[in-house]
Amino acid sequence: MYPINDRQYLIICSEIAKLMSISLSSAKKKVEIQIAKKGSKTLEEKRKVAQDLLQSCQNDSTKKLSSSKILDKLMSSLENEDNFITED
Repeated sequence: MYPINDRQYLIICSEIAKLMSISLSSAKKKVEIQIAKKGSKTLEEKRKVAQDLLQSCQNDSTKKLSSSKILDKLMSSLENEDNFITED
């Protein structure tokens, strides 16, 4: 798939990247995968897929499910295991 250089499409992808705390190229890749799954051909259909993914990301962020918040929660340690290190 060749890159899409539409301004509105790139704006939507940058919003997705901001909400997911990922790079713009990663956000574009996520959108392109969804475009390929749906078989979208026209630029309007591709924008619609990107807009749908943006809406999904916005819903997740309002539910406090952003990737950075999930990672922060996973990286926290338990009180009694603060200084625990496993050695080989």
